[in-house]
Amino acid sequence: MVRLTLIAAAAAAATFTAAPLPAQTTDAATYVAKAGASDLYERTSSQLVLQSTRDPKIRDFATMMIRDHQKSTADVKKAATTARVRVPAAKLEPMQAQMVAELRAKTGAERDRTYVTQQRTAHQRALALHSGYAQGGTAAPLKTVAAATAPVVQHHIEMLQGM
Repeated sequence: MVRLTLIAAAAAAATFTAAPLPAQTTDAATYVAKAGASDLYERTSSQLVLQSTRDPKIRDFATMMIRDHQKSTADVKKAATTARVRVPAAKLEPMQAQMVAELRAKTGAERDRTYVTQQRTAHQRALALHSGYAQGGTAAPLKTVAAATAPVVQHHIEMLQGM
């Protein structure tokens, strides 16, 4: 069990220091579902850390995450409707659900550190998703939203580098 935890920790550390993920090209329905899951993770994890953090930088960042990811959810839903793409109810992907569970199990400064580490991973994945769809997507309204969302995600990544 300890060995698996160490392997998982090493893999996670490698993820945070690795180069940005390559852009992902997906179909419109998959993009909408993945963007919804990504935003749901951001809001859920940020609400959770806001319940306990005493760090003003983390509090400000988490508050911004909730605001920005509510906006991107609304933007994707509006574009999907325009493009006639069904918008499923947002559902965390297994990795995201695992990260939320890990965050719930932590307290204090350890929760804050875990949150920042998870945010780095989640934002790299989100950047790859939005950049990929902006470049290779098929539904014009969604491509426009993806192209507008990618720089916001990049800004979040830059903020995380200082945390």
